[in-house]
Amino acid sequence: MSDTGISTRKRRDLTTGSIPKTMLLFALPTLGSSALQSLNGSINAVWVGRFLGEEALAATANGNILMFILISFVFGFGMASTILIGQAMGQRNDGMVKKTMGTALGSIIPISIVVAVLGWLFAPTLLDLLGTPASAADLALTYLRMIFIAMPTTLTFTLIMMALRGTGDSTTPLWFIIISVVIDLILTPTLILGLGPFPEWGIFGAAFATAIANTLALIGMVITMYLRGSVLTLNLPELRFLRVDREILRSMFSKGLPMGLQMIVISSAALTMLSLINREGVQTTAAYSATQQLWTYVQMPAMALSAAASAMVAQNIGANQWHRIAGITRWGLIFNLVLTGFIIVLLTVFDETILEFFLGSDSAAVPIGRHIQLMATWGFIFFGVAQVLFGTMRANGYVIWPLIVMIISMYPVRLGFAFGLYPLLGEDALWLSFPAGMVATAVMGIGLYWYGGWRQGKNMPAEEAAQRSEEFRAQTGTSASFRDIVPTTVWKRLPLRRITRLHRRLRRRLHRLRMIKNNKR
Repeated sequence: MSDTGISTRKRRDLTTGSIPKTMLLFALPTLGSSALQSLNGSINAVWVGRFLGEEALAATANGNILMFILISFVFGFGMASTILIGQAMGQRNDGMVKKTMGTALGSIIPISIVVAVLGWLFAPTLLDLLGTPASAADLALTYLRMIFIAMPTTLTFTLIMMALRGTGDSTTPLWFIIISVVIDLILTPTLILGLGPFPEWGIFGAAFATAIANTLALIGMVITMYLRGSVLTLNLPELRFLRVDREILRSMFSKGLPMGLQMIVISSAALTMLSLINREGVQTTAAYSATQQLWTYVQMPAMALSAAASAMVAQNIGANQWHRIAGITRWGLIFNLVLTGFIIVLLTVFDETILEFFLGSDSAAVPIGRHIQLMATWGFIFFGVAQVLFGTMRANGYVIWPLIVMIISMYPVRLGFAFGLYPLLGEDALWLSFPAGMVATAVMGIGLYWYGGWRQGKNMPAEEAAQRSEEFRAQTGTSASFRDIVPTTVWKRLPLRRITRLHRRLRRRLHRLRMIKNNKR
């Protein structure tokens, strides 16, 4: 195997040892990466809210939600690339790793360029569909167009980080996320306020700073990969792999479809909610934008624990250690209660101080943000329950029913609650719809865990178990809870069972021949 610069110590065996210790060691790096990425968005929100005002913060809320839904279309594709790269690494097939990386880049770069062009042209229409407040419309248009210009760099940066994790290297992406955040931390206030020799660009400067930070981090990461001789790098003769391989592309789409659909469901429901919130005025939208920043951090433990549970369960199923799976799920739920509960309590105690970082101490949106936080944030305890259970079930290829549960909880429950109870509860119907959807997701998730068919299957063949184990080890630092549409429990039949089935078929055929002879007589 070629030198990838990956230490074998970074590959963690999840089938032995203490379950709680292993889960924490697996989940904490994921949590750290997520926190740093979210910090990047929070930095922008603080500077924009404090120095440009509530209209600008409302503008970034509308721009960011559109960016999220666009990334949702390609995120499942990127995760599928990570899975295929992990499988190829497990097979020690460097050629397939390079082909997969080439196909992923050869597909995502043209797609992102098309998205950037169409986004620039149709940005005003998108903002109109969202019902963006008139006072924030011009700022939102400036911010959104800069986001679209930076889309090719943003998506390529994301894809390469995910691919590195697919090779088992979660440290390199973490370092370049840190670099990106530091650059953004310096450039955002500089370009917003025009410090020193730099121009005063306002909200355009906020978006431009993020684009520059991601671009520099991407360039540095690619140079580092070539210097280390990463298996993902393509030398001159290997640039032919950038021509899309149809079989690999088909596999990427089939594997990425469930997660892509789930992301789109969440994004579209969030867009609908934002259009309702925009009707309440710019201060409410700004307060909601600040609260969303807090929610980003609240949900991180649940997502990290879901990824850890999924990886651990997958490896233990492959090793036929079903007796450990209940313990993994139980500890995931316990850690969710402790970690998510602690963050919720912390936010409840210091919510005013934290919101003032985003909105300013004299902003009229601060009391609105505090009210939203108190009404809705507690629901993330139930969100964590659902994510841990879904992580366990998806590890065995059980992806369709969790997707259906998400559709039900997002649309009939959350949006139905918001629309149906608005005449009675007013704005509170909007805020209470979030925990209502989370509680419904947890209840249905518990039902699936106890009564769903996700446990079906017996034991993987040794070679498939090894491949699945390598695949899931490779996913530290990503949302590794999404799997192939096709269940992994397609087991080889034992020789004795084959003989029994053959015997039954022969008996049935003999019986049919006897019946035919009797009828002729």
